[in-house]
Amino acid sequence: MEEVSELRFEAAMEELETVVGRLEEEELPLKEAIALFERGQGLLARCQDQLTAAELKVQQLTVEGT
Repeated sequence: MEEVSELRFEAAMEELETVVGRLEEEELPLKEAIALFERGQGLLARCQDQLTAAELKVQQLTVEGT
């Protein structure tokens, strides 16, 4: 499994959707459910960080272009 910090936005979102689906649909042992939840939290943070960085870049480009 690839490190969360190395994932591109699209890959992190895809994996996050898979994690959420598994947590919602499957009856998992507690230990596995917690591990999936932790992975999901990391994926969510990675996506949020990348979106924030993209938003800042767009803002900078918009300011520079005006």
